[in-house]
Amino acid sequence: MLSRPITGMGAVASTGRGVGTLFENLCRGVTGRAELRGFDRTRFRAQHAYEVDDRPARGEDVPARATALLVEAIAQAAADAGLGEDLSGTPVLIGTGLRELRSLELWWRGDTDLDDTGLHFGTALRERFGADVTHTFSNACSASLYALALGSDLLAQEGDDAPDTVIVAGVDVLTESMYGLLERVHPTPPDRVRPFDRDRTGVLMGDGAAAVVLSRETGGRRAHALLRGVAVNCDAFHVTAPSPEGIAKAMRSAYDMAGVKPKDIDLVMLHGTGTLLNDEAEAAAMADALGDAASGPLMTAIKSMTGHTSGASGLMGLVVGVTALKEGRVPPTVGLQRPVEEAAGFRFVTGDAASASMNVAQFNAFGFGGINAVAIVEATP
Repeated sequence: MLSRPITGMGAVASTGRGVGTLFENLCRGVTGRAELRGFDRTRFRAQHAYEVDDRPARGEDVPARATALLVEAIAQAAADAGLGEDLSGTPVLIGTGLRELRSLELWWRGDTDLDDTGLHFGTALRERFGADVTHTFSNACSASLYALALGSDLLAQEGDDAPDTVIVAGVDVLTESMYGLLERVHPTPPDRVRPFDRDRTGVLMGDGAAAVVLSRETGGRRAHALLRGVAVNCDAFHVTAPSPEGIAKAMRSAYDMAGVKPKDIDLVMLHGTGTLLNDEAEAAAMADALGDAASGPLMTAIKSMTGHTSGASGLMGLVVGVTALKEGRVPPTVGLQRPVEEAAGFRFVTGDAASASMNVAQFNAFGFGGINAVAIVEATP
């Protein structure tokens, strides 16, 4: 059974920079949705996205935006944990779906020169922080929670070379190729992300990065929360269609690893992509894994305000959920009016933010190919 202190957190999203700003905006129902700004939207049916507005001008994209967001989130988390700017010797694990694909797209269109050293996150992390142990993992939209599991495994090592602290991060930004792929798989081009609503039309991408510092001990600092377990599996059911059975199996494994029962779960930060297939599958899996306790925990899906931040989304939900445990407030799922039948008995937070005393939170992240990851976190006393 794990009990790893989370001693630092950072986040950047269309809805806010910094965990505190992001959380307050989410609680107020502020959405980062806007007309697509990063590239020529006349090529696409969908017209909106959830972008971090850091480009020089509308339609003028620049390379290395994913790297910039990643560095910002890691800097926040390291400062929050009191690590400072020197991360030499501290393993940094990064989950991503697309890495610097957008930089390649800009080069392919002839808009920029190609600097292949900039395609590796490790280059920028060495230059900024002296980080000399970096690992990048691509596990689709569950990538950052997968990286969290691997970071936790590193802390479980024994011996003189075993690290006492790791940094885990996730990042992704909009790319034309993925944006076009997602809008074309839906019969109606989505105009917003409406998780679990019967009238949802699909998913839209969002820019984002999140990071946490995970340690063996707190070093005298008060931890934000305790990581109790991260379960991962790959059910390989289908390339794009999720498997309720595979997801439920990951949830039950997470409960076992964390030593909790379904009735102990107070909050669920749902994957909630708003796609036609994911939400029913996730709801069915939640009902299966929670059983008689399914009507107990508060549930919310922040992609309704951040968009789908892909590889960053698992950790994005985690830093928001950890803050919810600390603050006793849960952001709403914006746009959810008529839940799908499979989720009709759940306690979704809608309208205003909910207030509650909570102790244990569950975090879901699922990716193409049936890559499932579920984390359990406990509040600190």
